Amino acid sequence: MTNSQKHTLQRLLSTCCSAEECRGLLRSVRVPASILEQAGEEVSRAVLAQALNLALVRELLMRVPTGKQYVDEHVSQGRQIVFDHGALRTVDLDGMGDLPAGGRAITRLLLPLGYRLGAVYPLDRLGMTGRSYTHVDFPEDLPQFFVSELHPERFSPGFQLTVSRIAASSRDPLSGLAKGALHDIELRGALPFDQASRLLPELLACFRRQHATPRLSDYQVLLVESPEMAWIATEGNAFNHATDRVHLLEALVSQQRRLGRPLKDTVEISRSGRVRQTAYRADLVEREFIDFDGSIVRHSVPGSFFEFIQRERVHDPATGVARLDLAFDTGNAQGIFKMTAAA
Repeated sequence: MTNSQKHTLQRLLSTCCSAEECRGLLRSVRVPASILEQAGEEVSRAVLAQALNLALVRELLMRVPTGKQYVDEHVSQGRQIVFDHGALRTVDLDGMGDLPAGGRAITRLLLPLGYRLGAVYPLDRLGMTGRSYTHVDFPEDLPQFFVSELHPERFSPGFQLTVSRIAASSRDPLSGLAKGALHDIELRGALPFDQASRLLPELLACFRRQHATPRLSDYQVLLVESPEMAWIATEGNAFNHATDRVHLLEALVSQQRRLGRPLKDTVEISRSGRVRQTAYRADLVEREFIDFDGSIVRHSVPGSFFEFIQRERVHDPATGVARLDLAFDTGNAQGIFKMTAAA
């Protein structure tokens, strides 16, 4: 079988994952046949978006042992997870070094890949704003992105100075060639395979920490006013969490509690009653800091986590079809965000 006859998604994934990792991802995460079976030397924006999401799940599970254990158990029982959405945090600040401020650091990737703004969610208790992005070609099948921005101006002057000092060293992981490729796929909706395979690693690099190693004293200042900003100081724009869409959340919660898993104490329920969410508490990770004397020290801090969501269908009067409720909820989101503080 020639390369042009092989499934494009698998070929693309194999450029950034080993063959074993690629097979494991496709066994673990449900991918719609209409994306999985695309072939040829052109990579559609949906295939590139799917490859990016699968690679991001792989990176998250490497940092989140509880999530990996859950996914591995599903695979061993012949099941796949339904990747509902991934979430990440940004800082709405001019002066991010070479990086665009706030969510623009991420939406400059998402929009060319076919994502569009779904809704805006004020997260006022956290001094943040969240925005959801849904894929126009596969709204229910491709994962959404929940991109939040922290607003430093809502905190103390000392906090703002600390954020500025950390963020100033940020670099832009996108090369000029990558930016050109994003422009091309936004215009055409597809890229030649070689161009897409060069672009994918640079897209992945955008979901990491872009600033230099933080000072321990700066981290401690941030932690007092905003555990969320302290998290950004060590983790940057990495996936804060990835989410499995399940049918019966309460049954899953009961099962996970029996297994002794570190679940959130309560289930978050949206005001509509159609969206229910809970999560594991964040796994701890070891991160480097610069100590007061300039030496490097390591401390355990909250990392990322794995989430669960149940979505109901709602009748769409415009089409007469019951569609999946893809909305988020401000109260739910603020409750779920505390998983990184609780650790």
